Amino acid sequence: MTNNHLVLQTDFGLQDGAVSSMRGVAYGVASDIIISDLTHGITPFNIFEGSFRLFQTFSYWPAGTVFVSVVDPGVGSKRLSIIAETTGGHYIVTPDNGTLSHLLAHGLIARARVIDETTQRLPGSEKSSTFHGRDIYAYNGAQLASGQIQYTDYQQVLPVDQLVKLPMQPGRYQTTATGVAQLVGNIDITDVNFGSLWSNIPVKEFEKFNLAYGDVLRVQIQHQGHTMFDDVLPYVHTFTDVAPGEPLIYIDSVYTVAFGVHTGSFEQTYHVGAGPEWAVTLTKVSA
Repeated sequence: MTNNHLVLQTDFGLQDGAVSSMRGVAYGVASDIIISDLTHGITPFNIFEGSFRLFQTFSYWPAGTVFVSVVDPGVGSKRLSIIAETTGGHYIVTPDNGTLSHLLAHGLIARARVIDETTQRLPGSEKSSTFHGRDIYAYNGAQLASGQIQYTDYQQVLPVDQLVKLPMQPGRYQTTATGVAQLVGNIDITDVNFGSLWSNIPVKEFEKFNLAYGDVLRVQIQHQGHTMFDDVLPYVHTFTDVAPGEPLIYIDSVYTVAFGVHTGSFEQTYHVGAGPEWAVTLTKVSA
């Protein structure tokens, strides 16, 4: 059962009327729904980033919240439009193009159904094929959030194992052939305003190192096989445990291993980035 909350995420930005149009359509469906924004600052066409931001945010909203996530470089193509339900009872209205990859990787999608793009859309929008965020996703999201239509009213079931999933390798602990303990993973995302890098190595894997605050690790960051950063960094509780401008390892707000600079940007200082092509290896340094 939905709860009248509709949360919007896009790569549209706020420079033009696209997001306002989506809000207008949603309010036209039901004037009493509560519309909030997740973000409209997703890097254009970056489905991986949109997938992460959904994963970062959705669980803090009450069950029954409807999310509309539109990062859709294939708009108007044969890719499906869907409504997915999470294991916690949230709903996500989105193109089936990999936007759910992080949720799928963590086993958080329970089921999905297909939206009929021909009939289940804003009346009068049939001749347009390039603004499904307004014509299909905001429209259906508002209908669902307001209770005018139920999830089960969408007739075509799409098995979860058939949803599009971007290639992802979970961060993990491993021991090399020579007995060296390592953590390997990817840099999922940049903490946009502050330039920290958030990996996909979960805290439960990191804890296998049995570290104490102040212990150091060798951090190697590779981009498409080329080493872009290689240094020894301390594991700390928070940023002020090192001097201003110094780099550090910490546990971020989504409980994964992250790399930051006290009152600085790790991304800008060391010219590194985030995304599936950015790999990271952490190696325990002998005392």
